[in-house]
Amino acid sequence: VQLVESGGGLVQAGESLRLSCAASGLSFGAYAIGWFRQAPGKEREGVSCVTSSGKTTYWADSMKDRFTAVRDSASNTVFLQMNKLKPEDTAVYFCAAVPRWCYSDYGTYNDWGQGTQVTVSS
Repeated sequence: VQLVESGGGLVQAGESLRLSCAASGLSFGAYAIGWFRQAPGKEREGVSCVTSSGKTTYWADSMKDRFTAVRDSASNTVFLQMNKLKPEDTAVYFCAAVPRWCYSDYGTYNDWGQGTQVTVSS
């Protein structure tokens, strides 16, 4: 299984980024893909997840109104559109795979990408 994140970068507060998670080596349609983030000195936290059937979950109200996660079966990719970014969104963003359903506990996920850095300046 290989998960490759891309799309991170340095932006100013209020701007947008779209992250991509390209998956290979697994039956994409049978897996949920979760997005997590980790800021320096903080624990990894859940951002969003898309189940194998395409249902999306957001694990924080502060993200639900600004972030949108969708999966594209044609390209085996899950996208995370992040709008109105804030300095507190600065973190390394990871995607991870787990069969079928989404779980907020990141320990449930066995396969992870290498992460992509998102930095939001004020």
